[in-house]
Amino acid sequence: MRKVILFFAAISCQTIFSQELFVVTDPASNVPANSLAVNVMQSAFKEKFEPGYNYHLMPEVTYGINKNLMVRGSAFISTRTNALYAEGGGFMAKYRFYSTDDLNSHFRLATYGRFSFNRGDIHQEQIEIVGHNTGFETGIIATKLVKKVAISSSVSFEKALDNKPNYPFPDNIGDNATNYTLSFGKLMYPKKYTSFKQTNINLMVEFVGQTINENGKSYLDVVPAIQFIFNSQARLDFAYRQELVSSMIRSAPNGFYFNLYYTFFDLKK
Repeated sequence: MRKVILFFAAISCQTIFSQELFVVTDPASNVPANSLAVNVMQSAFKEKFEPGYNYHLMPEVTYGINKNLMVRGSAFISTRTNALYAEGGGFMAKYRFYSTDDLNSHFRLATYGRFSFNRGDIHQEQIEIVGHNTGFETGIIATKLVKKVAISSSVSFEKALDNKPNYPFPDNIGDNATNYTLSFGKLMYPKKYTSFKQTNINLMVEFVGQTINENGKSYLDVVPAIQFIFNSQARLDFAYRQELVSSMIRSAPNGFYFNLYYTFFDLKK
């Protein structure tokens, strides 16, 4: 009887969470309590003003302190200097402050804060503290799941600081921005669960935008993605990011993502 209960609990968790693990944005849901998630994030974006691609390796580790609070540490490594160069790192905390659950749906609200430090050069008007700028970000996320479809949206304030020790933030571009995202995910396979070891296939599309508060310059990107989840623990993400509109200088707006993600559940046990 205990095995049957555990089986259906696992199926339920897989159904709920599999299609809201987005590639470039965070949902309002958290990593499970006492669990550790390791994500090896990789991207290759085509340079706009020079030949070639810019490769970023950004490993991150996320720990669920409890069901409502998680923390994350990240490292930023890139090839902008034509060799692998450790540019910096960051820290994030997310708190889920509202949650409602139904038989085939749920709704979550969360708030988060992030601080990053970076010693690389400042080469664009876009503010991005995950991999490019020193600075901080704070925002709110709403996520709704109904059966096999997840919808998530966020809005945040982001401020860039000097990339010490050698790169002060330029005075002629805005140093703070409003970010906004809208993400959709759908579980495509399996059509019916028989085991938590079944492979999941999710299709997603995410819209990611930013407006510089001081001058109104903005961009909007679309990110279609496919995601594979194995044994409810391991995850592969493949995505492509394409600029739709932009009025700001961006050094490499278009490119590919490839993420390797693994969760270690219930560490204390």
